[in-house]
Amino acid sequence: MESEERNQWCFGCGRHNPIGLKLEFREQNDKYIANFVAGPEHQSYDGIVHGGIISTLLDEIMARYPYVKGLNTVTARLEVRFRQPTPIGQELTVTGWVTNQRGKMLELAATLALADGTITAEGKATVIDVGEVRG
Repeated sequence: MESEERNQWCFGCGRHNPIGLKLEFREQNDKYIANFVAGPEHQSYDGIVHGGIISTLLDEIMARYPYVKGLNTVTARLEVRFRQPTPIGQELTVTGWVTNQRGKMLELAATLALADGTITAEGKATVIDVGEVRG
């Protein structure tokens, strides 16, 4: 199976995954960005995005950025800080960027923000380049 076809089942960005988030990304000023509107299926308490979905959004933006730069990375460590409840039904912007690289290890940071710029969550991750993808 070709790598790009296999990746179409990714929960965060895969087009074939019927329950996935189907994120679409863009690069701007050395940052990786995606927009997302959480629906009622993504909530925990009424009207609030589930923390696991928030963690997934942050992980996806950080782990995928090195991938588009040609690295095959996996998350080794993920830290999430929830700053305030994130409402469903509003456009959210997820932004990630590389903060440091040492050999095959990259450190990244990310934010999840409301349309007015209010940051509702932030993350830090360490990802490791595991080398060539096996088919």
